[in-house]
Amino acid sequence: MPAETVTLQIPEILYQRLVNTAHATQRSLEEVMIHALQVGSPPVWDDVPEEFQAELAALDKLDNNSLWHIAHSHKTIADMERYNILLEGNSTGTLTEAERLELMELRHEADLFMLRKTQAAVLLRWRGYNVLAS
Repeated sequence: MPAETVTLQIPEILYQRLVNTAHATQRSLEEVMIHALQVGSPPVWDDVPEEFQAELAALDKLDNNSLWHIAHSHKTIADMERYNILLEGNSTGTLTEAERLELMELRHEADLFMLRKTQAAVLLRWRGYNVLAS
């Protein structure tokens, strides 16, 4: 099939994301750009709370194995038990101030954990992999 040359101005942030993907997947920028045109642009992360955006943006630079590791990661049983204990204490109004702060931190960590898992899976899917939920 004959190829055409096109000159196109794109936003710097999109260009950088495509470059990051090319490096992370060890593919040429041209190959990544053609893939993007075929399936759409890389999944966005700018619709999540600002406090998480830098962490999600950093995932663009990761290789596929690192993304698989994140996508299949799990919280430990101990982490989940502590979180549940604090949630129960919060619902009964028996938390100390220190426990309330701990619960807030654990909620933040849990939100970031799930956002990273989801974004890693979405990036892998965008890169052409069949990703099942874990």
